[in-house]
Amino acid sequence: MKILLAGYNVDTDVLEDLKKNSPSRADITPETLSAAYARISRDPRPINELRAAARAEVEKARKSNSAIIFKMGHHSVAEHAVFNFDIIGVSRLALECLEKFRLASYTEKSQRYITLGSDFYVPEEIKRSIYLSKYQAVIKKQNAMYHELFEKLKAQAFKKHASLAADPKNHNLLEGWAKEDARYVTSLATLGQLGMTINARNLEYLFRRFASQSLSEVKAIGQAMYKLASGIAPSIILFVEANAFDQKTYSEIEAYVDQNLKFSAGKTQAGKTHKNKAQNGSISPVSLVGLTVEADQRILAAILHTVSRRPYAACYQTAQKMPRAKKVAVFKKAFENMQFYDAVLREFEFANLTYEIVISAAGFGQLKRHRMAALTSQPYDPTLGVTVPESICEIGKEKAFLSLVRETEGVYFQIAKTLPMPAQYVLTNAHRRRVLMDVNVRELYHIARLRDDQHAQWDIQNIARQMSRQAKVKMPLAAALLCGKDRFPEVFNMLQYL
Repeated sequence: MKILLAGYNVDTDVLEDLKKNSPSRADITPETLSAAYARISRDPRPINELRAAARAEVEKARKSNSAIIFKMGHHSVAEHAVFNFDIIGVSRLALECLEKFRLASYTEKSQRYITLGSDFYVPEEIKRSIYLSKYQAVIKKQNAMYHELFEKLKAQAFKKHASLAADPKNHNLLEGWAKEDARYVTSLATLGQLGMTINARNLEYLFRRFASQSLSEVKAIGQAMYKLASGIAPSIILFVEANAFDQKTYSEIEAYVDQNLKFSAGKTQAGKTHKNKAQNGSISPVSLVGLTVEADQRILAAILHTVSRRPYAACYQTAQKMPRAKKVAVFKKAFENMQFYDAVLREFEFANLTYEIVISAAGFGQLKRHRMAALTSQPYDPTLGVTVPESICEIGKEKAFLSLVRETEGVYFQIAKTLPMPAQYVLTNAHRRRVLMDVNVRELYHIARLRDDQHAQWDIQNIARQMSRQAKVKMPLAAALLCGKDRFPEVFNMLQYL
């Protein structure tokens, strides 16, 4: 056996220092790794020798990469090249666009832990419009209210949790609770930052998708990232232009539906704001709209398939005929050695649930992180109401909060008449959207462990808990241990009552 570390990410400042203190060289590029690994299938030499050859002849390696990707269609070689980006001073709305790419890694500035300033993004579309002064004025009011709410919520938290406040070690925790609720009044134009790690194949996809975007900020982000990466690895970042598929597909489907199916797209119209509308019965915040039929049996059959040498059809037939007591026994075996940090067996991926969720922008900021799910969303829609933290009601600021929400929506609807997509920047973290989420049972366990936990933020905790409850009704055996990690011992002990 021979295992070598072929490379690892190095800070660009370190690389620049190395360049300054060494002779000029052309092999400071991740393309050589892609070229070397691409040759493994056809060249008998050891991989480390292939890497040495690629470093010695960079231009030859680049030509090889281009031929393999463009002519032969083996785009996966680009995945061996990895880039890290500092994304600084972009809007919360644009960060959502960045974090749609599931095969990348992100760490974002948290509005829950960091006290926000008063900076915000003004999109080019609005700079050139008649709405600029109203846009700026209402966001400045939002930011002023954020700071007011933060101070009042902090005082309330220290008073309400006096025993915790007695220990200075808990002060950051209490301040964090105040920050996470105060931020509900801030806009999607609020500036943020994130660190992003992405391989070249998915980076190319990002460039193409962003080039086709309608928002000028998102286009500019893509262009800036391309300028940085293309000079380093030109041979593995090839298809970056805007295309008709990304630009036109959804709009053409929408036009066809409007014209041929007599199906209203339900475009947002100005309407009255209703506090917690999705929580008072008029709109269900979590609706289970689809699921795998006989999910418990299908997962059970998959487990039987793994531990036997029988075809799946026979395993499924056996699972259907098994007495409930024996089904329960198999699931208990699947669970009994688990700890709170263990993922359930991979066989749980053979059953899926589809949820429609009405969620605030603050909650969506956490839901979007679960990128192994299928997640699509509608634009933010003021007619869905807003989510008002209970703490804001407790300090007597609910009316002021909702008054500013109504003023915000007035500006939104004015802008939306001519600039519907940029108008979303002015909406707050309290505003909601509809999302559709399809998730397998194994991933649902991950969501529950992380989000249905006492340490999770209350908004996403409410969503995750409802998702788990609805799953347990439909698949009581497979979903038996769905819970936050804090309640895992308690729920695990309940297995005996299945």
